[in-house]
Amino acid sequence: MPLIKQILLLTLLQLSLTSANAAPSQLLGYGVKPCEAYLEAYKGWESGLEEQIEQYLHYRDWLAGFVSGLNLAMGEDVLHGIEVAGAMRRIQLYCDEHPTKDFFTASVSLIKLLSNLERGKAE
Repeated sequence: MPLIKQILLLTLLQLSLTSANAAPSQLLGYGVKPCEAYLEAYKGWESGLEEQIEQYLHYRDWLAGFVSGLNLAMGEDVLHGIEVAGAMRRIQLYCDEHPTKDFFTASVSLIKLLSNLERGKAE
């Protein structure tokens, strides 16, 4: 893996470890919201509740922007072919297990999981 990719990945991992203790100004948008809030939006989206659908779409847009930025910075697809809808479902499962974590941590957990799976295929 090229040095710049290693540095970006290490930075991402460091951010994920410190995000729970980070000041709100360090991470912006829906990434700082707790998993509990995402779970509420997800359930409302599944039920067709207008207000929660809107919130769910904000989470989806945040994730799409976050992933797009990482893809550009790293020069690869960090979701390894997984569609955003599938990523949102996997994040929902993570949040079910870790409701006090934030959406950013859940997103990074998914990206790390997919990276490890992809790395395992290459070996």
